[in-house]
Amino acid sequence: MYVVAVTIFVKPQFIEPFKQATLENASNTRQEPMNVRFDVLQAEEDPARFLLYEAYHSKEGFTHHQTTAHYLKWKNAVTDWIAQPRQGVKHHSIFFGE
Repeated sequence: MYVVAVTIFVKPQFIEPFKQATLENASNTRQEPMNVRFDVLQAEEDPARFLLYEAYHSKEGFTHHQTTAHYLKWKNAVTDWIAQPRQGVKHHSIFFGE
């Protein structure tokens, strides 16, 4: 598995539209054949901090995801809502799932 964990800090006034746009992107991403999971998490103590946890069968699956219409729509929509650059960390799984 190829896993990407992206931390995003959102400007407080854009939290709700960010959530809506991100949930739409996540729902569409889960339909991609190379996607295993796409979780959207909101920090308990800082509601403006989000973690996107994405797992793909391969790095190519993630690369393909970044070319999809739903990802590009999401990226364009949220760009001005983000308080600082996204922090993406890419991983190769060692122990994943069942």
